[in-house]
Amino acid sequence: MDGIKYELIILGSGIAGYSAALTAKNLKLNFLWMGDRVFGKKTGKAEYVRNYPAFKGNGSDFVRALEEQRVYEGIELCEKRIDGIYKEKSGFTLTAGKESFSSRAVILATGVELSGGFGDEFVGRGLSYCAVCDGALYQGKRIAAVLYAEEEKEEAEYLAGFAREVLLFTDLSVTFKAENIRVIKERPKSLSGNFRLEKFITDRAEYEVDGVFLLGKSAPPSSLCGGLKTEGAHVIVSRDLSSNLVGLFAAGDVTGKPYQFVKAAGEGCAAAYSVKAYLNSSEK
Repeated sequence: MDGIKYELIILGSGIAGYSAALTAKNLKLNFLWMGDRVFGKKTGKAEYVRNYPAFKGNGSDFVRALEEQRVYEGIELCEKRIDGIYKEKSGFTLTAGKESFSSRAVILATGVELSGGFGDEFVGRGLSYCAVCDGALYQGKRIAAVLYAEEEKEEAEYLAGFAREVLLFTDLSVTFKAENIRVIKERPKSLSGNFRLEKFITDRAEYEVDGVFLLGKSAPPSSLCGGLKTEGAHVIVSRDLSSNLVGLFAAGDVTGKPYQFVKAAGEGCAAAYSVKAYLNSSEK
């Protein structure tokens, strides 16, 4: 897939991204759907899905129904974590570590981290969301990592291969092979520093570090794509779900409340139609 020029790349594996992918297929667009895992991490956890037409049941039932449809429609997810979106004259280049992907348009459907805002001002100055992307920058350094999801523990092991010491903060019961990972059961509160990040602050202590990695958290939209206008954790969009960057659209939770499946699905569909209109107009 690396090197292929797509008409559309859809970022986000939740309901908004899936709805956009379904619609893009119906519109016969050459598209790529990308995300961490099919239907994201939150969809299956809903206690009861109350407002999605023609469906009754909990999140697990909802995911089963969606998966049956996904397989029937033949829609595949490219499981890559994008760490950068770059606007260019002819479209966009997206990077995932050393890989790159090109498209004429992008739909951002990455959702929103409800805890949000933890040290975002230090992104690119000591704070990272991707171990594979930035781990090598901390050879022989002392770093902190916050582990939010157990499946990301391999990223902590990866960081330990570069860093002198990894201070690992988590509520999860996990063990590591690397001897230079020190698990600390304290609650992260904030980050501090002058231009670059210098201290990791918890509810009990302060730690001097050279960098911090948030493992299992999504990067805020503004840090993924330079120049993108946001309001807090949300992308500012027009009625057609276009952003201030020509060719970049957003859908679902990332555009703001309400954080509901039915709203995300509707916006994903609408964003794909807006992309089709944009592509048609740019060809004239």
